[in-house]
Amino acid sequence: MTTVPKPQQVAHSRARLAPRAIGALLEFAPASSSLRFAVHRCRTARLEVKASGNTFGNYFQVATYGESHGGGVGCVISGCPPRIPLTEADLQVELDRRRPGQSRITSTRKETDTCKILSGTHEGVTTGTPILVIVPNTDQIGSDHREIANVYRPSHADATYDFKYGVRAVQGGGRSSGRETVGRVAAGALAKKILKLKCGLEILSFVSKVHQVVLPEDAVDYGSVTLEQIESNIVRCPDPEYAEKMIDAIDRVRVRGDSVGGVITCVARNVPRGLGSPVFDKLESELAKAMLSIPASNGFEIGSGFAGTDLTGSEHNDEFYMDKAGSVRTRTNRSGGVQGGISNGEIVHFKVAFKPTPSIGVKQNTVSRERQNVELLARGRHDPCVAPRAVPVVESMAALVLMDQLMAHVAQCEMFALNTALQEPVGSF
Repeated sequence: MTTVPKPQQVAHSRARLAPRAIGALLEFAPASSSLRFAVHRCRTARLEVKASGNTFGNYFQVATYGESHGGGVGCVISGCPPRIPLTEADLQVELDRRRPGQSRITSTRKETDTCKILSGTHEGVTTGTPILVIVPNTDQIGSDHREIANVYRPSHADATYDFKYGVRAVQGGGRSSGRETVGRVAAGALAKKILKLKCGLEILSFVSKVHQVVLPEDAVDYGSVTLEQIESNIVRCPDPEYAEKMIDAIDRVRVRGDSVGGVITCVARNVPRGLGSPVFDKLESELAKAMLSIPASNGFEIGSGFAGTDLTGSEHNDEFYMDKAGSVRTRTNRSGGVQGGISNGEIVHFKVAFKPTPSIGVKQNTVSRERQNVELLARGRHDPCVAPRAVPVVESMAALVLMDQLMAHVAQCEMFALNTALQEPVGSF
């Protein structure tokens, strides 16, 4: 029978309670008393870890879905502000830049990547509710992947997907395929539009290295380079001379069935001051996470990056000065527009490295699912260098980061009146 203590007894013994068992609830007993508390014990709940890995962002959230040879690919966008003008044509412009079959140095797969918005808009504007975008797959060829159904392609995700899940979609690499990035580009197109409307922010990327052809650092002015210059050639390098050298480098390996890697430089202009949330959500750390989530990416650096280690502090520091408009600026920008994890108003610039495409038409040694040593000669339609088509993907991921950080900044730092002696409201461009 349960003994109900008097109030003074409870107060007297409260400091001496000790747990007797752990469950959904705890059963306590006084350390040195005949008094007992009987508490109903529930069966311990089962704990589950949610680790899907398919959603990006905290405020402007994007979940991508679909596989290379499934019915289609796309995204669901949550957290989009309402009343933003949006049509499928707004997304299609960016999707056309990413789609395969654009030139001889890209995959020969023929996809129109025509998008359809199924929810989240009404009469041409966003409603603030989730936006569903779908892009059907129309040019799947399953026979291209018979050789890899039971064999692990070197440096591909085939083996690790098996190690983790115990099953995988063998056609085209499934979720590890670059086709997954369709949803990122669709969402990024919307983010780029909102950033432009809100604060005049503009994001541009270009190929700055292919194999051993390196565009000199001073060859492109980050403040004036244009989309037209970047899109003027099939490799998306704004310098015509180096563009031809890069194309030649890709052609040399393409005809042999081999591949090469490359580097993409990204610049974001008119980035508001204050974006980034120290210490774990610094702007550069969010950008790094976003860029390294792109298929085939394997390196990231911001500002002076690794080359900054060759300098002394006095050589590397970006000195401040007051410009004619009375704004605090920096004379150099080795920090890449970010200091202390927060944007400082200068151009944000960084680089992303992409490895050589692992799916190649050259015989390689590998292992089968049955743990046998075998040889593989992969067939299929693959980019001899992923960098040219990854340009809009890098821009899109940068836009998603900046959009998410912009919403976080406004929510925290512009809820109440600003300290106008030190702060500027977002959108005051």
